[in-house]
Amino acid sequence: MREENKGMPSGGDSDEGLTSAAARGLVEKVRQLLEAGADPNGVNRFGRRAIQVMMMGSAHVAELLLLHGAEPNCADPATLTRPVHDAAREGFLDTLAVLHRAGARLDVRDAWGRLPVDLAEERGHRDVARYLRAAAGGTRGSSHARIDAAEGPSGIPD
Repeated sequence: MREENKGMPSGGDSDEGLTSAAARGLVEKVRQLLEAGADPNGVNRFGRRAIQVMMMGSAHVAELLLLHGAEPNCADPATLTRPVHDAAREGFLDTLAVLHRAGARLDVRDAWGRLPVDLAEERGHRDVARYLRAAAGGTRGSSHARIDAAEGPSGIPD
């Protein structure tokens, strides 16, 4: 399967190739592109970085991108979600831990006011929520629960 070497992207195309390889979880292809000089913070034609579109279940892809300088705190301009929001929502604890060790902030809300721990709890990812609470010093439960308790029911249906 030497197809990987055929048509190796260069320049701006390497950003497109890197985001595509990261999205597919192709660890060796990601490694090749980064070693060939692909910008770990370059954007694809949709304005997304490799770390934003990476296969969240591939902690190895996350590690490679971060080791080569990918910014773990880049936010989606429309939703304000960061890679930690995506990993928490989908329940990928290994990837979340890699992002956190690389400096990803766990205390930033998305456009709907949700923290990564909120997303993990909403989706029933107890192990991820437990990790996030422990990483926050055990003081952060669900922000929604605290707000609801403090302000009472909002009257907005879920």
